[in-house]
Amino acid sequence: MAQPTLIIIDMQRGMLEPAAGERNNPDAPARIGELLLAWRLAGAAVVHVRHISRSTGSLFAPGQASAEFQPALLPLPSEHVVEKNVPDAFINSGLERWLRVRDIQSLVIVGVSTNNSVEATARTAGNLGFSTYVVADGCFTFAKNDYNGVLRSADEVHAMALANLHDEYAQIINSSAALALLEHA
Repeated sequence: MAQPTLIIIDMQRGMLEPAAGERNNPDAPARIGELLLAWRLAGAAVVHVRHISRSTGSLFAPGQASAEFQPALLPLPSEHVVEKNVPDAFINSGLERWLRVRDIQSLVIVGVSTNNSVEATARTAGNLGFSTYVVADGCFTFAKNDYNGVLRSADEVHAMALANLHDEYAQIINSSAALALLEHA
């Protein structure tokens, strides 16, 4: 089995700001950093995804410091960077082509927000036939009102997003299992 590619979604400075709201998994950035280091040491492919908003008032508008990658997770020149302006990293980004040209078949996805960009990207990856893994302790999200107006905690939103994906679009694993995938490739 070839090494899986690590896809890090939207780990931008704006995600660290209190204005982003109540979030879960405070250790997720550290887990992502550990996985990134392991992928780099293994010489495995890494893709960094950055959201660039079409809205000028957004934290992720072009030119905003909050749209830049978090310093601890800056891409190396050898690592692929994808910019997107919708939640799904495959839409209008060339990501699928980049992966196919390199005959990459397995993806390990981490980042933010579990119920938004992570879920959208993982759904498409699964639908495109990639072996897709989402790292539960390497993702986080924010509290959100459900359709009925009930405030759901970040933990509840996270758990539901992972449930939406598991065994249909992706396998939900933890960071230890992700490291094992890399080591046994």
